[in-house]
Amino acid sequence: MTDQQLNLDRLVPNQYPGLVALEPEKDGSASLYFRQGDQVESRTVAFHPWLLVSSRELAETIPESLEIVPLHGPGIFDHKVVFPNLDAYQKAGQFLKRQSGRNSGAADAPYRMFNDLSQQALTALSARLFRGLTFPQIRRLQLDIETYTTAGFDFSNPKREGDSIIMIALRDSTGWEKLLAAPELDEPTMLRTMISLIQERDPDVIEGHNIFNFDLPYIEERCRRHRIRLQLGRDRSVARSRSSRFTAAERASTFTRYDIHGRHVVDTMHLAQLYDIVHRSLDSYGLKSVALHFSVAAADRTYVRGENIAATFDRDPDTLKAYALDDVRETEAVADILSPSYFYQAQLAPFSYQNCVTRGNAARIDAMLCAAYLNGNYALPRPEPARNFAGGLTESLRTGIFHNVWHVDIRSLYPSIILSRKLQPARDHQQVFTSMLAELRRFRLLAKDTARQADTPSLRDHYNALQSSFKILINSFYGYLGYAQATFNDFDMAEEITRTGRQLLRDMVDCLEQQGAQVIEIDTDGIYFTPPPDTDDTAALAASLQSTLPEGIEVDLDATYRAMLGYKSKNYALLEDDGSLVITGAALKSRGLEPFQRHYIRSLVELLLKGQLEKVPKLFRQYHEAIENHRMPLPDLAKRENLSTPPRVYREKLATGQGRRSAAYELALKSPREYRQGDQVAFYITGNKKNISVTEGARLLQDNDGSRDENIPYYLDKLSKLHQKFSHFLPDSDPRQNLFQE
Repeated sequence: MTDQQLNLDRLVPNQYPGLVALEPEKDGSASLYFRQGDQVESRTVAFHPWLLVSSRELAETIPESLEIVPLHGPGIFDHKVVFPNLDAYQKAGQFLKRQSGRNSGAADAPYRMFNDLSQQALTALSARLFRGLTFPQIRRLQLDIETYTTAGFDFSNPKREGDSIIMIALRDSTGWEKLLAAPELDEPTMLRTMISLIQERDPDVIEGHNIFNFDLPYIEERCRRHRIRLQLGRDRSVARSRSSRFTAAERASTFTRYDIHGRHVVDTMHLAQLYDIVHRSLDSYGLKSVALHFSVAAADRTYVRGENIAATFDRDPDTLKAYALDDVRETEAVADILSPSYFYQAQLAPFSYQNCVTRGNAARIDAMLCAAYLNGNYALPRPEPARNFAGGLTESLRTGIFHNVWHVDIRSLYPSIILSRKLQPARDHQQVFTSMLAELRRFRLLAKDTARQADTPSLRDHYNALQSSFKILINSFYGYLGYAQATFNDFDMAEEITRTGRQLLRDMVDCLEQQGAQVIEIDTDGIYFTPPPDTDDTAALAASLQSTLPEGIEVDLDATYRAMLGYKSKNYALLEDDGSLVITGAALKSRGLEPFQRHYIRSLVELLLKGQLEKVPKLFRQYHEAIENHRMPLPDLAKRENLSTPPRVYREKLATGQGRRSAAYELALKSPREYRQGDQVAFYITGNKKNISVTEGARLLQDNDGSRDENIPYYLDKLSKLHQKFSHFLPDSDPRQNLFQE
């Protein structure tokens, strides 16, 4: 394998190797920053912002343009208008909005603006970040603060009199770390020293856990109070903040976005949420919980999040200092695991690294496709209107407990259908979509082979991260077709792909059942089944299935399992040969369940799959007695809900008779803490009756003062009803029988 074969310039051209940041300026230029080892060099190049319009006549009416460039092809946006500087570009946007009465992006707007100026510059300059660099070669700095408050558990208000920053922990990817702490330093000195150290260490990336909604807003407000300029930019400019939105699957939240000149800001809480879209395995997005999940948690400390920090600091400042350093070490470790994919995607998409994290997969693909068109001087089409269409095949054919379960899937089902059938979006007249998908798949296979052949761990990690990044993009091409804002979306093509996928899976099911296999579950691109009697040759069965499929569609009989619980469609559990358990589906591990319910389900399912049914009554008694005797940890009883809309919107809807009462929103509105959209509310139920209004009995977990006032009958009833849901998997038809007998 040669470096030339894996040269990304063959996929997406780049004129600037070693580029770690690009900043469009107001005067018709862009500042470029290049890393060479420990040194960073800057360069200024010409960059003129631009927009697209639907005719030359319209282009010629726009004042202060520098150049009008005709674009080829049938796309509606067939002229590119270039401006001398940012001021002229912004005036043009206002002019077009007035003239057309439409915002850019409206379905019938006669113009299109790319509001992300870094995307404009990276596209126009044929530049991409980090080319020629590996993830360990960039400089990353982790930041964490601890704050002092006189208001109990609410330590997130930097404007409250008496509150302050008492510690700032810093660390970077070279292993350097520094703790700034009171009483040795007062708050203004800490802030000035932090700014100075960040300038001295000169990181390309600043990382923190919940850094957007806590650390940086708190620091910004404290700097404002002390009249300190938060000059974190490479050009000594002040960090700029604005409200923005972050979406991870069904979870949408607002956050305070920070832009720092010449640097990227990455929130590892965002990375954790994006990871959880696929894996659904995180109990919490808190730093310690995420670090424990990835087995990178630092040593446990006496102080834990949620305790009154002021009291902890007064009692044991050394413990809190250790915890602050643990935070930045854990942040770095989590970022080491979750960041590389986005780093390598930034080598392909014309986005800043920061935007590669906060923008979705479809947006990255759209940016790549649009850049390919514009660099070839081709016109862009308008997205087609969204519509519903049938999705993939998910079906439970059998429920129960099964042993010796095999899994077969079609490798990269939807990309394989696209490539094997040479499908193409209707408005992609340059056929960039399919050719880019094919190249990404070829590059991924090259990277996988190179990783296997690597003779050092660092090279293996590099190529594994590279192929993983390609895989994410490849698997997102189908989803792009059904993305309402995608320039080249094609709902007919998306529907054809899913229809073909469903038929391929049904053909495989027929083949398996004809040979005597028992199919348990069909899940989009794969099938779980028990093999035909006296069959133990996975290769022979895979070959038999392959013979039923068209050319270009490949099966992979990739796993066998000791046992499987088929609960219902898209909800199942698998027992690996090594005894580990894999659980899939919201009914079995939804974060809408209280933690004690998720833990009980996991333990019960493990007993069922291991055939240890005699231990089920004991498990039930343990949980029953723990709840009854106040031994169940209160956080395990607490429900956690994310606020999908701002609390004020909930209040307004309720006042007009819309919507239903919600315990989480009611508690958020009553709390002295200012809850925002996307925040999580943890609460438990008080009282002494099992039939109780949740809204009336709810109490914030953080308001508990150590007393045990949870509603025992309520939680015992929840446990019993949960157990009954699994009664048909137990040999006894009465789920309550024998539960309290030895």
